[in-house]
Amino acid sequence: MSKVYITLTGTKYRFGTDFLKPGMKVRLVKEPDNEYDAEAIKVMMKGMGQLGYVANSWRTVIGDSCSAGRIYDRIGDTAKAKIVHVLPYGAVLKVSKKSLLGYKREDAEIKPMEENTTYEMDKGDFGTGA
Repeated sequence: MSKVYITLTGTKYRFGTDFLKPGMKVRLVKEPDNEYDAEAIKVMMKGMGQLGYVANSWRTVIGDSCSAGRIYDRIGDTAKAKIVHVLPYGAVLKVSKKSLLGYKREDAEIKPMEENTTYEMDKGDFGTGA
């Protein structure tokens, strides 16, 4: 499963972007009753409220990030995302893989243990409580 990036737009109508930092977590919330966009997805931050929307126009989507329309059916009513890049007019966010519909833990990359390698452990690694 590949990484899914989206654009946060409309920040100039709310709090701007000066306080945003890479790594900050946000919540995506579908807004099906939005009178202007049936695929509207609000971007919310705990303690702040709404930061803006997921971009849904070729004019506001940054680079190869997905529009709201492209991810609308790939998430539930809410999803989690993380800020990866902040710009003066918005931000690029990475959608959590676990928030995508159809995500299975087995789909995540698992690195196999190398053959002929010895992995050493102490008794303390087993949490015996002794």
